[in-house]
Amino acid sequence: MRPNKIREIWAKGGVVANGWLATPAGFTAEVMAHCGWDSITVDMQHGLIDYQMAVTQFQAISTTDVVPFVRVPWLDAGMIMKVLDAGAYGVICPMVNNAEDAKRFVHYASYPPLGTRSFGPVRASFYGGADYTDEANNHIIRMAMVETAEALDRVEEIVGTEGIDAIYVGPNDLANSLGQRPTLDTENEVVHRAFEKIIAACRAAGKPVGLHNGTAGYAVRMIEKGFQFVTVQSDAGILRNAATAIVADIKGGAAKIDTSSY
Repeated sequence: MRPNKIREIWAKGGVVANGWLATPAGFTAEVMAHCGWDSITVDMQHGLIDYQMAVTQFQAISTTDVVPFVRVPWLDAGMIMKVLDAGAYGVICPMVNNAEDAKRFVHYASYPPLGTRSFGPVRASFYGGADYTDEANNHIIRMAMVETAEALDRVEEIVGTEGIDAIYVGPNDLANSLGQRPTLDTENEVVHRAFEKIIAACRAAGKPVGLHNGTAGYAVRMIEKGFQFVTVQSDAGILRNAATAIVADIKGGAAKIDTSSY
């Protein structure tokens, strides 16, 4: 089976730079895949992406050796199994609040005896290789999102669940659940204490933890804290910020030029 490079990076103590797709376009996925990310996540929860577009984006990502991840809309057996059959090598599942949720997630995302995933790797067998079904449980990454006050209280039992490979922190929902203002790159002390608790639980369990960020500078700071999987914005956010900066530069430069003689 095709190795999962993200597992290899983590095994060496490295950090994963993860791209994020919110825009429903195959070409955007292909462009992002050629930018040097270690992995790219297709966001089916808050992105504008449906299942068929997710498949198209997996195919676009496959023009490179970037590892395809997906954030599913919810803890739903059918969708988790379908994205895995389509070739996702990592699944990020939102709103995993306790050990029972974590066990259900593992069951849906794993073949027996670890789980109850149904057999039918339609595209995954082409992407992963002929021995996909024999090795999938050892290569697929199951990341549970910790993003509520309940999940924070129960983070040790979530990350300690057999088959959970890593935790992904949703900072906005986590802040909201803790009664704080949701924002990326937060400096809120309550949220940062929550980060520290999650990092400590993951370290104790020997499992990596990831975070969604607004800027590369903040992501580097979070790596220093102990995060080993960092995302910065999304394709849509990157496009918006880059385009806004270009327009500002043009208009700012033009304002300094005397065009009255044109």
